[in-house]
Amino acid sequence: MPADYGMWVNVLSHKLKKRMNAALSEFGITAVQSRIMRYIMDKEAQGPVFQRDVEKTFEMSRSTATAILQLLEKNGVIRRESVPKDARLKSLVPTEKAQQIDERVRACIAENQRLMIEGLSEGQLLLFLEVVKHMSENLDCVGSTENKC
Repeated sequence: MPADYGMWVNVLSHKLKKRMNAALSEFGITAVQSRIMRYIMDKEAQGPVFQRDVEKTFEMSRSTATAILQLLEKNGVIRRESVPKDARLKSLVPTEKAQQIDERVRACIAENQRLMIEGLSEGQLLLFLEVVKHMSENLDCVGSTENKC
Protein backbone atom coordinates (compact mmCIF):
# COMPACT_ATOMS: atom_id res chain seq x y z
CA MET A 1 0.00 0.00 0.00
CA PRO A 2 1.26 3.49 -0.78
CA ALA A 3 1.98 5.93 2.04
CA ASP A 4 -1.12 8.06 1.36
CA TYR A 5 -1.69 9.29 4.91
CA GLY A 6 -4.88 11.16 4.12
CA MET A 7 -6.34 8.05 2.55
CA TRP A 8 -5.62 6.06 5.72
CA VAL A 9 -7.25 8.72 7.88
CA ASN A 10 -10.31 8.56 5.61
CA VAL A 11 -10.41 4.76 5.68
CA LEU A 12 -10.23 4.69 9.47
CA SER A 13 -12.87 7.42 9.77
CA HIS A 14 -15.17 5.63 7.32
CA LYS A 15 -14.88 2.34 9.21
CA LEU A 16 -15.66 4.02 12.53
CA LYS A 17 -18.67 5.87 11.11
CA LYS A 18 -19.96 2.73 9.39
CA ARG A 19 -19.80 0.69 12.63
CA MET A 20 -21.40 3.46 14.70
CA ASN A 21 -24.10 4.19 12.12
CA ALA A 22 -25.07 0.51 12.01
CA ALA A 23 -25.16 0.18 15.79
CA LEU A 24 -27.16 3.37 16.33
CA SER A 25 -29.56 3.25 13.36
CA GLU A 26 -32.38 1.94 15.55
CA PHE A 27 -32.23 5.20 17.53
CA GLY A 28 -32.37 7.40 14.45
CA ILE A 29 -28.98 9.05 14.98
CA THR A 30 -25.68 8.88 13.16
CA ALA A 31 -22.13 8.47 14.41
CA VAL A 32 -21.43 12.19 14.12
CA GLN A 33 -24.68 13.07 15.86
CA SER A 34 -23.89 10.63 18.66
CA ARG A 35 -20.48 12.22 19.26
CA ILE A 36 -22.06 15.66 19.45
CA MET A 37 -24.78 14.35 21.75
CA ARG A 38 -22.10 12.90 24.07
CA TYR A 39 -20.22 16.18 24.03
CA ILE A 40 -23.34 18.15 24.96
CA MET A 41 -24.17 15.69 27.74
CA ASP A 42 -20.66 15.88 29.20
CA LYS A 43 -20.31 19.65 28.99
CA GLU A 44 -23.86 20.50 30.04
CA ALA A 45 -23.13 19.23 33.55
CA GLN A 46 -20.54 22.04 33.85
CA GLY A 47 -22.73 24.80 32.47
CA PRO A 48 -24.62 25.89 29.37
CA VAL A 49 -23.46 24.53 26.01
CA PHE A 50 -23.92 26.62 22.90
CA GLN A 51 -23.69 25.97 19.17
CA ARG A 52 -20.41 27.89 19.00
CA ASP A 53 -18.94 25.38 21.49
CA VAL A 54 -19.86 22.51 19.16
CA GLU A 55 -18.42 24.39 16.16
CA LYS A 56 -15.13 25.02 17.95
CA THR A 57 -14.72 21.56 19.50
CA PHE A 58 -15.53 19.64 16.33
CA GLU A 59 -13.88 22.23 14.06
CA MET A 60 -16.96 22.53 11.86
CA SER A 61 -18.60 25.39 10.06
CA ARG A 62 -21.62 27.16 11.43
CA SER A 63 -23.84 25.71 8.68
CA THR A 64 -22.69 22.15 9.34
CA ALA A 65 -23.24 22.51 13.08
CA THR A 66 -26.66 24.06 12.48
CA ALA A 67 -27.73 21.16 10.25
CA ILE A 68 -26.57 18.50 12.72
CA LEU A 69 -28.11 20.25 15.72
CA GLN A 70 -31.39 20.75 13.87
CA LEU A 71 -31.54 17.01 13.16
CA LEU A 72 -30.77 16.19 16.80
CA GLU A 73 -33.54 18.56 17.83
CA LYS A 74 -35.97 17.15 15.24
CA ASN A 75 -35.23 13.62 16.48
CA GLY A 76 -35.87 14.64 20.08
CA VAL A 77 -32.28 14.17 21.28
CA ILE A 78 -31.66 17.80 22.27
CA ARG A 79 -33.68 20.94 22.76
CA ARG A 80 -32.68 24.57 22.64
CA GLU A 81 -33.49 26.71 25.65
CA SER A 82 -33.24 30.48 25.95
CA VAL A 83 -30.62 31.75 28.35
CA PRO A 84 -32.06 34.07 31.02
CA LYS A 85 -29.28 36.66 30.60
CA ASP A 86 -29.64 36.86 26.80
CA ALA A 87 -32.75 35.55 25.05
CA ARG A 88 -30.88 35.52 21.73
CA LEU A 89 -28.61 32.76 23.03
CA LYS A 90 -29.93 29.22 23.06
CA SER A 91 -28.27 26.58 25.18
CA LEU A 92 -28.24 22.99 23.97
CA VAL A 93 -29.88 20.64 26.45
CA PRO A 94 -30.03 16.82 26.18
CA THR A 95 -33.52 15.35 26.39
CA GLU A 96 -34.84 12.22 28.05
CA LYS A 97 -34.26 10.40 24.75
CA ALA A 98 -30.59 11.37 24.91
CA GLN A 99 -30.41 9.93 28.42
CA GLN A 100 -32.05 6.71 27.20
CA ILE A 101 -29.68 6.11 24.29
CA ASP A 102 -26.57 7.37 26.07
CA GLU A 103 -25.63 3.95 27.43
CA ARG A 104 -25.74 2.43 23.94
CA VAL A 105 -23.71 5.31 22.49
CA ARG A 106 -21.08 4.95 25.21
CA ALA A 107 -20.93 1.19 24.65
CA CYS A 108 -20.45 1.65 20.89
CA ILE A 109 -17.69 4.21 21.41
CA ALA A 110 -15.96 1.96 23.96
CA GLU A 111 -16.18 -1.11 21.73
CA ASN A 112 -14.78 0.76 18.72
CA GLN A 113 -12.00 2.14 20.91
CA ARG A 114 -11.20 -1.35 22.20
CA LEU A 115 -11.09 -2.80 18.69
CA MET A 116 -8.95 0.04 17.31
CA ILE A 117 -6.24 -0.20 19.94
CA GLU A 118 -6.16 -3.99 20.27
CA GLY A 119 -2.57 -5.21 20.10
CA LEU A 120 -1.04 -1.74 20.38
CA SER A 121 1.31 -0.76 23.19
CA GLU A 122 0.85 2.32 25.34
CA GLY A 123 3.90 3.80 23.63
CA GLN A 124 2.38 3.26 20.19
CA LEU A 125 -0.85 4.90 21.29
CA LEU A 126 0.98 7.90 22.74
CA LEU A 127 2.98 8.22 19.53
CA PHE A 128 -0.21 7.98 17.47
CA LEU A 129 -1.79 10.82 19.45
CA GLU A 130 1.34 12.93 19.10
CA VAL A 131 1.50 12.33 15.35
CA VAL A 132 -2.17 13.04 14.58
CA LYS A 133 -2.07 16.18 16.74
CA HIS A 134 0.98 17.36 14.81
CA MET A 135 -0.67 16.54 11.47
CA SER A 136 -3.77 18.47 12.51
CA GLU A 137 -1.66 21.46 13.49
CA ASN A 138 0.16 21.26 10.14
CA LEU A 139 -3.18 21.43 8.32
CA ASP A 140 -4.22 24.43 10.44
CA CYS A 141 -1.21 26.25 9.03
CA VAL A 142 -2.28 25.80 5.41
CA GLY A 143 -3.22 29.14 3.98
CA SER A 144 -0.70 31.14 5.95
CA THR A 145 1.64 33.19 3.78
CA GLU A 146 4.61 30.85 4.28
CA ASN A 147 2.64 27.63 5.00
CA LYS A 148 4.22 27.74 8.46
CA CYS A 149 2.79 28.61 11.83
